Amino acid sequence: MSEYLSEKTLSSSYLYRGRIINVRQDRVQASGNQVAFREIVEHPGAVAILAIDEDNNLILVKQHRQPAGDVLLEIPAGKLEPGEDPMDCAKREMAEETGLEGSRWQDLFAFYPSPGFCDELIYLYKVEGLNKAQATVTDPEEKISVIKLPLKDAEGMIKSGEIKDGKTIIAIQHALIGKHD
Repeated sequence: MSEYLSEKTLSSSYLYRGRIINVRQDRVQASGNQVAFREIVEHPGAVAILAIDEDNNLILVKQHRQPAGDVLLEIPAGKLEPGEDPMDCAKREMAEETGLEGSRWQDLFAFYPSPGFCDELIYLYKVEGLNKAQATVTDPEEKISVIKLPLKDAEGMIKSGEIKDGKTIIAIQHALIGKHD
């Protein structure tokens, strides 16, 4: 069955090469020998962190996201640097974005947020045992506010549209499922 679903790349050409993403067009051979074109955004991958403090509060960040044209409430996250281990990236991003570090880290899972056009893979981690990080270097371009949100309030904020970010919704749903086990 998967052979029927598979596509073979015949050629690729880059339409754009940027600092964070590249955009390419692939010419593929689909089932039935049909030739089709696929536009693909190449992304180096990212990490996202489900941070929960001792009082069962989520640690979230609020920041403006230009593509969304809005200020969004999100879990801490960031882009992988070339060759960077995802766990190391998660620890770095947690310290940079929140000023916190954790003593108990758990690798949850990885997922593709938009596989219809983008190859980005996000590695989701959970961290607990939070305390102030030793020294943090923040990105001068990022303007971030750190928010504590009781986990019990998060589901309502998803339903009301106050939380719209996909990786954040996935992480919160994972945390809520764990509370019902």
